[in-house]
Amino acid sequence: MRDDAAALSNDLIGLRHRLHQHPEIGLALPVTQQLVLEALDGLPLEITTGQALTSVTAVLRGGRTRDPAERAPAVLLRGDMDGLPVTEQTGLPYTSQVEGAMHACGHDLHTAMLVGAARLLSAHREELAGDVVFMFQPGEEGFDGAGHMIREGVLDAAGSRVDSAYGMHVYSTRFPRGSFTTRPGILMAASDGLEVTVHGRGGHGSMPHLSLDPVSVAAEIITALQTMVTRRMDVFDPVVITIGSFHAGTRRNIIPDDAAFEATIRTFSPASRDQLRELAPRLCQQIAAAHGLTADAKYHDEYPPTVNNSGHAAFAAGVVREVFGDRRFADLPHPSPGAEDFSRVLEEVPGCYLFLGAHAGDDPAGQANNHSPRAAFVDDVIPDGVLLHAQLAIRALERDANTRTGDAAR
Repeated sequence: MRDDAAALSNDLIGLRHRLHQHPEIGLALPVTQQLVLEALDGLPLEITTGQALTSVTAVLRGGRTRDPAERAPAVLLRGDMDGLPVTEQTGLPYTSQVEGAMHACGHDLHTAMLVGAARLLSAHREELAGDVVFMFQPGEEGFDGAGHMIREGVLDAAGSRVDSAYGMHVYSTRFPRGSFTTRPGILMAASDGLEVTVHGRGGHGSMPHLSLDPVSVAAEIITALQTMVTRRMDVFDPVVITIGSFHAGTRRNIIPDDAAFEATIRTFSPASRDQLRELAPRLCQQIAAAHGLTADAKYHDEYPPTVNNSGHAAFAAGVVREVFGDRRFADLPHPSPGAEDFSRVLEEVPGCYLFLGAHAGDDPAGQANNHSPRAAFVDDVIPDGVLLHAQLAIRALERDANTRTGDAAR
């Protein structure tokens, strides 16, 4: 299968480059969906597309002889397809042709690898001990595409609930190129949003005492949020608050009526998440009140933590070591403060999410990070991603089929 995956490489790299040139954002990815459907054409797949989003769900029925009265085991493999609102600065020959949009997080690789896995497993269909669900998902970047696909039935696409689920994310920094890593338990943080508007009273910049300046108050609130992390939260239960957007005013000598900012809040435990859900809005409102202003502060629950099943994490690590060798796998010592809506899938079924180093330079530490306009990912990890997807599916189905046989014998 390694040779078969390598033979697919040129076609998949071409697909990845086309996806990279035409990034789309959110839940509506018509160009991406069409490219995926064309790439899957002719394979023995049962394909459905989404209603609320341009998703693609493809089911491959395993061909190994089995009792038709028994439900076959099923495994899900997922690849997200959406880009980001970033203007690309990589200078690559296949750079984005869409102004203000870029595959800055490597989802074009994820999509190409999942297409490759569908082709590889279709060629070995007769060896499969069960069914494979391929989940091509829009809207991972803040649009909860996984939640939409779950509500539309992706976990039951094979006829009943899948037994396990696996996914993979490339990184343009942090990890050595071609190395895989994961960990049992919490892998990635919960991600929530804080939306704040401070309401003041505008006026002339030369006479702030005749106005109620929302800009200085909003700045104080931002500083206080960071202080709150160090003084109200447990240092052994990490919290990250980042202000990613701040908007106020029109000219330097005009005090505006309002100032608004948005923050992302990352937590690793339900206790910290519950605490911040209460503390953050209250802090914003009370600091504004102390200055005679008001503040609207809305806390938005978004993605839960991504939690790997410990048994499935050990299984995935074992597959990597057996297929690629011990040197290609490293245990991840700490969870990542990034977030993933694959967490929705892992809330429903056991499974594992992995990371794959795909940086373009010599030293991963010196590369631009995911979401940067200069983030660059190499093509040569694609065959390994295809092979690991396929091997996870084959071995998971074998494991689940043997488990059922053992249960029946007992």
